Amino acid sequence: MGRRRRSRTTSTRSHGNTGKPFDAVQSKAMSDAGGPYLFDVGVIALAHTETPVRDAALSYVRDGVAGEIDAVVPYPALFGAHTVLTTYYGQSNEEASRLLRNFMDAKRIHWYDRMPESVVSGGLQNARTENIDGWDGYYAQVAIEEGVNTVLTIDDDFERFDAFATEVILSSAEFEKLNRFLGR
Repeated sequence: MGRRRRSRTTSTRSHGNTGKPFDAVQSKAMSDAGGPYLFDVGVIALAHTETPVRDAALSYVRDGVAGEIDAVVPYPALFGAHTVLTTYYGQSNEEASRLLRNFMDAKRIHWYDRMPESVVSGGLQNARTENIDGWDGYYAQVAIEEGVNTVLTIDDDFERFDAFATEVILSSAEFEKLNRFLGR
């Protein structure tokens, strides 16, 4: 199926949101399928947190913002990320809105701004046939319509699709660290 295949590459990244050039070395996994990449809600939200595992998401988001990778982001994903930031990560509405508004200013991201009936219908069909939530069905349909090669995510729901690869950006150890951070 659309299971991820990981290879290791070395990139330079900064730790924390310093606004400075990427200066710390971090190893990052990239799907062998390559881009374009669709950023799922969880990746967007995680990149905008202060969690100990955020660099896994932040490196992709920074690469997309810089135009180093071809990134596709449906505008509705920002509302989902806002909900995740305020509900699970404890950010204020004001802070989450500010961070996501800044992200929205990224000009090198391909912002998917349509919601035609065919995509909505396809998303609901995906949700029904793959037994996933409606939003994931919608994001999968956007990935298919936009010719995305890899969906970047923090869960495995997208692995059910053959039309694209799925890159789960957190390892099992990173998930455990995130859950401890969130008090789960």
